[in-house]
Amino acid sequence: MSEPPRTLPPEALNEWAAALCTQFGLAPEDVPIPLILDLARDVAVGVARPAAPFSAFVAGLVAGREGGSPADVQAAADAITALARTWKTEETA
Repeated sequence: MSEPPRTLPPEALNEWAAALCTQFGLAPEDVPIPLILDLARDVAVGVARPAAPFSAFVAGLVAGREGGSPADVQAAADAITALARTWKTEETA
């Protein structure tokens, strides 16, 4: 018996987000999938792939410390995205 693939088709991502919302008592607007995916993409391209999940975690941490509103999440993601777009490593600088 083979193991199922460990990737999600786009429609399954919505189901996973709904399950997370239910598990943790979050509203759907508390989980802005496109914003998070855009943040991860921008960091993966501008910095490095492993920096993407770490940066998403930091965005959530920062937003939570600021109050956790959708605007706080947007502001944290925007700040991280801006930093990623200007990031230069020592190898490429």
